[in-house]
Amino acid sequence: MFYQVRPALLDAWLGQFNGDATKPVVLDVREKWECQVASVAPSDQFELLCIPMGEITSRLNELDPDRPVACLCHHGARSMSVAAYLAREGFESVANITGGIAAWAVERDPSVPQY
Repeated sequence: MFYQVRPALLDAWLGQFNGDATKPVVLDVREKWECQVASVAPSDQFELLCIPMGEITSRLNELDPDRPVACLCHHGARSMSVAAYLAREGFESVANITGGIAAWAVERDPSVPQY
């Protein structure tokens, strides 16, 4: 199972992991060119990691199943697929950032370009 979290409510989801030894990961599963066009700003609440959806299975060893992961894409469909995959692979705390970077730009950071 994984959670659906709107960008505006992500801080609340991340907050449940305050005090953990490692920060949660915001996993951007968009293509490299998409991340170059628009990306989230670094935060002290999470680590940003970009792994395109098509590379998740071959790079799964780069992710810690005990570390919280919130998946992000353009509108939320690819990230939802990756979140479901991670949950099936035994990841403990997984969320899909619904609405993706498009909603992030509207709800959290209007400086993020829309594309």
